[in-house]
Amino acid sequence: MSAGFTRHPVRMFSAVVGLVFLIVGVLGFIPGVTTDYGQLGLMGHESEAYLLGVFQVSVLHNIVHLLFGIAGLAMARASRAAVAFLVGGGAVYLVLWLYGLFVGSESAANFVPLNSADNWLHLGLGIGMIALGVIGPRLAKREA
Repeated sequence: MSAGFTRHPVRMFSAVVGLVFLIVGVLGFIPGVTTDYGQLGLMGHESEAYLLGVFQVSVLHNIVHLLFGIAGLAMARASRAAVAFLVGGGAVYLVLWLYGLFVGSESAANFVPLNSADNWLHLGLGIGMIALGVIGPRLAKREA
């Protein structure tokens, strides 16, 4: 582990979250890991592909995961940027959770697509990312 990650845990949190998003984005394009891969749509609730057989995905959904992953890794280079990624990204996922709840899985406005499992995962991601963004800098101060 690099000295930067040891002194600034929030940077490590950002890198780990970013790496997980990258992995999930790649897995979304792998037949077998994504069930009904032949039904993977570009976007929208018509996509019938499911990551791990549970989370409804589309090409757009997978690309968003890849972009979040790249952002998390890039922003892990500086503590302030890592906090911005975690807290800002967490806020985005909370908004996405609310959007999924209010739009509904069969609505034409469900362009990502989102199903119930996605919605609850987004709630957990939002809370978890914000918590890591808040706790990380405090851990660094405690160790200093």
